[in-house]
Amino acid sequence: MRDVKQLYELWKNKVKEKELADELASIEKDEEKISDAFYRDLEFGTGGLRGVLGAGTNRMNVYTVGKATQGLASYVLSHYEEGKRSVAISYDSRINSRLFAERAASIFAANGIQAYIYKTLMPTPCLSYAVRRLGCSAGVMVTASHNPAKYNGYKVYGSDGCQITEEAAAEILSAIQKTDAFEGVSALPFEKALSDGLVSYIPDEVLTEFIERVKKESVVKGEKVDRSAKIVYTPLNGTGLVPVTRILKETGFENVIVVKEQELPDGHFPTCPYPNPEIREALTVGLNRAEELGADILIATDPDCDRVGIAVKNKQGGFSLLTGNEVGFLLIDFISQMRLKSGTMPKDPVMVKTIVTSDLAEKIASKYGVKTKNVLTGFKYIGEQIGLLEKQGKADSYILGFEESYGYLTGSYVRDKDAVDGVFMIAEMFAYYRAHGVSLLDKLSEIYREFGHFVSTLESKTFEGAEGFVKMQEIMNEYRKAKEVEGKKVVSMKDYSLGIDGLPKSNVVKFVLEDGSTLVVRPSGTEPKLKIYRCSLAKE
Repeated sequence: MRDVKQLYELWKNKVKEKELADELASIEKDEEKISDAFYRDLEFGTGGLRGVLGAGTNRMNVYTVGKATQGLASYVLSHYEEGKRSVAISYDSRINSRLFAERAASIFAANGIQAYIYKTLMPTPCLSYAVRRLGCSAGVMVTASHNPAKYNGYKVYGSDGCQITEEAAAEILSAIQKTDAFEGVSALPFEKALSDGLVSYIPDEVLTEFIERVKKESVVKGEKVDRSAKIVYTPLNGTGLVPVTRILKETGFENVIVVKEQELPDGHFPTCPYPNPEIREALTVGLNRAEELGADILIATDPDCDRVGIAVKNKQGGFSLLTGNEVGFLLIDFISQMRLKSGTMPKDPVMVKTIVTSDLAEKIASKYGVKTKNVLTGFKYIGEQIGLLEKQGKADSYILGFEESYGYLTGSYVRDKDAVDGVFMIAEMFAYYRAHGVSLLDKLSEIYREFGHFVSTLESKTFEGAEGFVKMQEIMNEYRKAKEVEGKKVVSMKDYSLGIDGLPKSNVVKFVLEDGSTLVVRPSGTEPKLKIYRCSLAKE
C-alpha cells in the first residue's frame, strides 16, 4: 500500500518551483486532494503520459515529465549506437507545453542524445513527419489532444514516426520506475544546450516539405472542381492555424475565413472549455460565424491538429454536424471513386479502421474492391499496419485509415492521424461535389440508401480518482458476464482482453445484439472515462 502522506512530505521538501510549492502547501490539510495527487504514478503506456496539471506523482509537472524523459533517454541509449541517438520534439498551445518540451530537450542533451525541437508550436503529424525526415531514434509530442484546459500530456513516438508499441512502452516504463524524480534526472540549462548544439531547432523547410507531401495526397486528377466555397476554419486556439491555412491557400482555396476568437494559441481555451471537434459546444463560436457570413462549410481542428470535425450548410439554411464515422464513409467512397476514375487505385488497396468504428465503412470499401483491416482503438495500430505494408513493399496499397473519433490519414508519410491532410481531403471532396451540384449531405443520403442508414453514438461516463478507477474495472467485469444488454439479448460477444482476432490484448468488449445492433465498451486510455459505442440501423 502506497504511503501518500510520506510522498506528499517528500515532494513538499524537494519541490523548488513556486507554483507547485504553493499548491502543495494549499492542500496540506486536505487528505482527499493529497490522496488524489499521490495515490499512483501518472500512468505511462503506448500513449505516453496524460493527466491534470499540478503537483504530485499523479499530475503533469516538470518532475513527472522529467522522470518520463529520463526513462525514454535510457531506452534510446540502450537501443541506439553513439552518434545515432536523436529525438524530435514538438508541443501544442496548452499550459506549460513549451516548458515541458524544453525540459525534455534539456534532459536528452544531458544524456548525450541530440534533441531537435520546433521553434514554435506545431501539430502532432508534423512531429511524426520530423521523426522520419530527420532519422530520429524517437519523438516526443507535448499535448493532451482534445482534453479540457486543465490537462496536458506527453506522447512518445518510435523511429518509424508511430506511437510506441506495448513492448517499447513496457521497457521505457521499467526505466521510468527506476528513476528518482528529484535525484535521478540529468538535465542541462536549455539555452546552454542550444548554444552548444546539443539542442537544435528543426528547420523551417521541414514544415514546407510536410505541406508539399500532403498536397500529393490529392485524388482529383483533371476533374472539375469548385474551390470558391466560403470556408470558415477554426484551430480552436491550437496548432492548426499555420499549416491548415497554408495547405488550403496553396491548393487554391482562397475564400477561407478564420474564427478570430479561436485563431491564436491559448491553452486556456476561453471560448471552448472542451476543445474537441467531436462536440457541438466546441464549435458554437465557429457555427455562429459561419451562419453570420453565409459560409458553405465549417472546419475545426483540435489543439494538436490531429483531429478534424466539420459542419455543412443544410437545405433549411442552418448547419448539420457530421460525425467522424460519416466523414469516413464519405472519404472512403470519394477516394475509391477518384482513384478508379484516374487509374491510380493500387493492385490490392487497403483501408484500416478501428474496431469501434462503424462496420458500414467496410461495406462501402468492399464495393470498390478495397480490403478492410480492423485494429484496436488508437491510431498507433493504424500506423503499425502502414509499417507492415511498407516492409512488404506495399505501402502504396494503403489508401485510408480512420477512426470514429475524427482521425484520418490517406498517406504513409506520417504514422499518426493528420488533420492537415484531413482538412485538405475534405475540402477537395467538398469542392468536387460542389462542382457537380451535390452536397455532402446529398452524398451521405445516397450512401445510406445503398447500404442502410446506421446511426452511431458515443456515450462517455466519467469516473475520477482512485475509486473511479476501481469502479470502471468492476463495470467492465459485469459487462463480460452479461447475457442481455440494454434490454436486448446478446447474440455474440468478443472480449478483446483475451487477445483475439490476431490483435494484442485490450480491455474492450464488443456485443452483437438480437436486433443486429452492436455495442462496444472500453475504458479510455487517456481520460478517467468509460466509453460506450452504439451502432444501430436507423428506423425510417
